[in-house]
Amino acid sequence: MSTASPLVDQFRRRITYLRLSVTDRCDLRCAYCMPERMTFLPRKDVLTLDELHDLSLGFIARGVTKLRLTGGEPLVRRDMIELVHALGRKLGDGLEELTLTTNGTRLAEFAEALVAAGVRRINVSLDTLDRAMFHKLTRRDSLPQVLEGLAAAKAAGLRVKLNTVALKDLNQAEIPELVGWAHGQGFDVTLIEVMPLGEVEEDRFDHYLPLSDVRADLERRWTLDPSTHRTGGPARYFDVAETGGRLGLITPLTQNFCEGCNRLRVTATGQLYACLGGNEKVDLRAALRSENPATALDAALDTAMRIKPERHHFAIDRRGEQPALSRHMSMTGG
Repeated sequence: MSTASPLVDQFRRRITYLRLSVTDRCDLRCAYCMPERMTFLPRKDVLTLDELHDLSLGFIARGVTKLRLTGGEPLVRRDMIELVHALGRKLGDGLEELTLTTNGTRLAEFAEALVAAGVRRINVSLDTLDRAMFHKLTRRDSLPQVLEGLAAAKAAGLRVKLNTVALKDLNQAEIPELVGWAHGQGFDVTLIEVMPLGEVEEDRFDHYLPLSDVRADLERRWTLDPSTHRTGGPARYFDVAETGGRLGLITPLTQNFCEGCNRLRVTATGQLYACLGGNEKVDLRAALRSENPATALDAALDTAMRIKPERHHFAIDRRGEQPALSRHMSMTGG
């Protein structure tokens, strides 16, 4: 086995994108993501900074060129910026892009440090611009901090894309306003269908909103021209003629996007999930803590290529049904 061999799965898809969770902890409690009384992992179970770094280097050696740091909320981890700086040294040396997904609550503090470390583009999760609705959705009154963080990111020169989960009877009516505001700020927006991951207090069926309905509503207001823009993710993009901005749609339920999948996800405990919508996994923490970590990690990655499924099997069909998977999005890392 060559340690430099690229990661290619059994369906001949080249894996070049890693989403690495650095923590399962979050300072928000989004109702569709986790319960209010969420039980987080013991810190001893989470990969150390050195392990996260070594694991990332192992992926880069096997052809991963894009690395996204996720959570939970990655910026609540105290040594997070140290990791970003360490990984930033690989930019131009196998790594083409280093980025992260954040809820924005701590961006005002860290935006300039992220740019200094080599980050040029970030995703910020934001489902509403209404303070009362934000509080309802996240169970925290943190919208002012998020807006301050977005302003800081813009001032620091970061390119921002907002990720917005479309929720029936919650933020549904506000989506056009949010898209228009974001485009006015120079931010792209990607709309996402709610995903059935983990037990939460509410029934997701009540707020499931097909993006086909959202797109139809937006097209009554604006001209949406299909875009050739690609980021390596599952979104389909449109250029909005009237706003001059870009709109992405991620439709795991109404339109499967798996044929071009180029990514893997690793949890903060080192569990590699070959598919966001599957239970196929490989224990990378055991490999990292073995007597010969480099060899064990390579072998584990080869196993991941053999078990990566052709597609996910998300579905929201019936009120009251169990989630597709028991783990929460905050654990998998998005």
